[in-house]
Amino acid sequence: MPDDETGAESVTFPTARTTSDFASNLERVRARIDAALDRVGRPRGEVQLLPVSKTVPEDRLRHAVAAGCTVLGENKVQEAKRKWQELSDLDVSWSVIGHLQTNKAKDVAEFAAEFQGLDSVKAAEALDRRLQALGRSLDVYAQVNTSGEDSKYGLAPEDVIPFLRTLPDYGALRVRGLMTIALFSADVERVRPCFALLRGLRDEARDLDLVGDGGLSMGMSGDFETAIEEGATCVRVGQAIFGARATSDEQYWPSGGSASEKA
Repeated sequence: MPDDETGAESVTFPTARTTSDFASNLERVRARIDAALDRVGRPRGEVQLLPVSKTVPEDRLRHAVAAGCTVLGENKVQEAKRKWQELSDLDVSWSVIGHLQTNKAKDVAEFAAEFQGLDSVKAAEALDRRLQALGRSLDVYAQVNTSGEDSKYGLAPEDVIPFLRTLPDYGALRVRGLMTIALFSADVERVRPCFALLRGLRDEARDLDLVGDGGLSMGMSGDFETAIEEGATCVRVGQAIFGARATSDEQYWPSGGSASEKA
């Protein structure tokens, strides 16, 4: 399931092209976030909205930033780096999401403010080495495969605690929490257990002081309200903000979870 696919229902999102369009879409999404928080008695302001801007051209991103998007998420390192360079005059930071090929660690270390998708010691070593050389640090979320699907990257639930125990060895990485991509289904009650599982793992890891702030990055355009009900602190939303995407998500999350996936 891509990082901003509709998920829970089939919805056509209109394309935002002006600052006003983006402001309206952001207002609608934030209202849905607040309503979900209200339903479960959580305080408003507890959830970060991470707009996922993959495939969106830079001219439109300028309008999104003008409308209030100060952090943008991207799945492909090359695309993120290009946008970081071309929008360097704007006050915006970049979150790289998903499995990382170690040969892209140098680029992520150079420009990213956050990496959501850490799932191996090999990736941790590569990022830490590059960050140390640059004198930088990086916020990271460990990615967990909560659906058990072979097509998804991420740690198996039983491997999460052992993996987190290794991360203090990498001083340039600041562990902020856990991240997951839930089951792609219109049945909310099939999706919900993915989020509940991540929350339980986070609670266990937090009791052991292994996840920093204990953040939960989960939920996308079609299921973020369910994720919030289950404790999400960050939701990754693309199409509900930017509009339907013409480019196939297979270019970002190829089936099979093979090493050919491009971060």
